[in-house]
Amino acid sequence: MLAEETANLFDEPAMGMDETNALIRQRLANLEAMRARGCDPFRNKFTPDIGCGEARAAFEAGRLPEGHPVAVAGRITAHRDMGKSQFMDLKDQSGRIQIYVQKKAIGDEAFELFKQLDLADFIGVRGTLFRTRTGEPTVKVGEFVPLAKALRPPPAKWHGLEDTEIRYRQRYLDLMANDEVREVFLKRSAIVREIRRYLEGLGYVEVETPMMQAIPGGAAARPFVTHHNALGCDFYLRIALELYLKRLLVGGFDRVFELGRNFRNEGISRRHNPEFTMLEAYQAYGDYETMMELLEGLVCHVAQQVLGGLVIEHRNAEGVVVRTINLRRPWKRIRYKDLIRERVGEDWFDVSPEERRRRAEAMGAELGDAFEDFEVTQAVFEKKIEPTLIDPVFVTHVPKELIPLAKLSPDDPDTVEVFECCINGQEIAPGYTEQNNPIEQRERLEHQAGGEQQKLDEDFLIALEHGMPPAGGIGIGIDRLCMMLLGQESIRDVILFPQLRPKS
Repeated sequence: MLAEETANLFDEPAMGMDETNALIRQRLANLEAMRARGCDPFRNKFTPDIGCGEARAAFEAGRLPEGHPVAVAGRITAHRDMGKSQFMDLKDQSGRIQIYVQKKAIGDEAFELFKQLDLADFIGVRGTLFRTRTGEPTVKVGEFVPLAKALRPPPAKWHGLEDTEIRYRQRYLDLMANDEVREVFLKRSAIVREIRRYLEGLGYVEVETPMMQAIPGGAAARPFVTHHNALGCDFYLRIALELYLKRLLVGGFDRVFELGRNFRNEGISRRHNPEFTMLEAYQAYGDYETMMELLEGLVCHVAQQVLGGLVIEHRNAEGVVVRTINLRRPWKRIRYKDLIRERVGEDWFDVSPEERRRRAEAMGAELGDAFEDFEVTQAVFEKKIEPTLIDPVFVTHVPKELIPLAKLSPDDPDTVEVFECCINGQEIAPGYTEQNNPIEQRERLEHQAGGEQQKLDEDFLIALEHGMPPAGGIGIGIDRLCMMLLGQESIRDVILFPQLRPKS
C-alpha cells in the first residue's frame, strides 16, 4: 500500500512537524526499498507520447478509440486502493487522467515495486484506453516506470494553500494544488504570445535594450543601484525602456518594441511590485492618436484570442460577478481638464491654487508639503477619479509637467499630446506624441532634474541632436493588463514569484 492512505493529494488533514518528519522518513524508506529492487526513480527515463489531459480529452471526443495504446507521465495526485487492483490519478500540465493497475496484468514483482510509490511521486505508464463502469476515461496499465520520488508530503488544501503567504512564497505548491491558479499563468503566457504576434503582424521589430544603465531615465522613480567591479563604477537597474528604444528610432528602426522587466526601488502594494513587466512600442511618423488606435486593437485582439470575447467578468471568491468590463470599441476619449471639471467641479481650474489644495485635502487626497499645483490636481485624479474608470477611457492632454518626454499640445501649451488609458480603476497604458526637438527636450529634462546635471542622459540628448523622426510611443503595464483581463485583484496573483519580505 502507499505510505499515506489518503484519497486525494490535497485532502490531507493539517500535519504537525513531527508527523511531517515521520512521513519524510517513510518516503525515504520507500525510496531505499525501490533501490533495493534495482529501481532508482531518479535514474529512469520515460518519454510520453501524449499529455494526460490531452489523452482524456481525445478519448472523450472520440478522436482516440477504446483500446488505443498511450504512454503518459505525470504526478500521482490521487490513489484508491482496492487490494489487487489500484486506481490512481496522474496529472501534468495538460490535465488529469485516471490509471488502472492490476496485479495480474503487471506481475508480482512490478506490483511490489508499485507499493513503494507515494502521493506526489512522478511515474510514466504505458497502457490502453478504456472507460470504467462509471464512464471514467482510464488507462489500463501494462507497465509503469517510477520517475521521481517526492520526499516531502503534499500540502493540505485547507491548511497551507489558503494561506496567502505560503501561496506566494512556495508558488510551486500553489500550482500543484490549484488548477485555477495554473490556468491564470497559462493564460498570462498566451496573452504575451498574442501581443508579440499582433505587433509583429503590424511590422514592429522586437529588440532588447540594456537592463543595467549608467543613468536611469524615461521615468521619475527611485532605481536599484549595483556596482560593476571590472569597470569600477555604479550602474542602475532600468526604471523604463524608453530612452534606448528612441535611440533606435534615430538609428532607422521605424517600428520597434520591447517586452521586458523594469525595476523600481519603491513601495509594494496590490498594484506595485519592485520588478514588473512592461511593453513599450514606438512608431515613426505616428502620434498619440496612432497609439490609441494601436492599443485598442491590441487589447481587443488579445481578449478575443485568449478569452474568447470582449466582456470581462471579475468574480469574488464565491464566484459571484462583482465587476464587468466592456472592451468593445470605440473606447471613450476625454480631456484631462474636462474630466476633472466633470467629476470635482466646473470651477476647479478657476479658483486659486490655495483653494484647490484645501478642496483636495477635504477629498482625502494625499498631498506632500512641497507639492506643486499640478501635483495637487493629479492627486485628486488618482484619489477620486481613476478608481471609478472601469470600462476603457483615454484621458488625454495631461499637464505638461507630468510628461517631460512628450510634445506640447498646439491648442493648449500647458498640456502635452498624451493619453493615459484607464481600465479596471487603474492606469494600464500611457501613450505620447514623442518629443523629437532636442532643444525643447533638453530644457524640459533639465527642469525635471532640478539643475542636477549628473541626472541628464547626455548620450540620449546627443542622439536626438542627430535627428529623430516624429513618432508615437506607448507603454503597457503587462502585469496590470493581465490583472484586468484575468480578473485578479492583486498584482501578486499574476506574477509567478512576487517580491516578499524575507522570512524572519
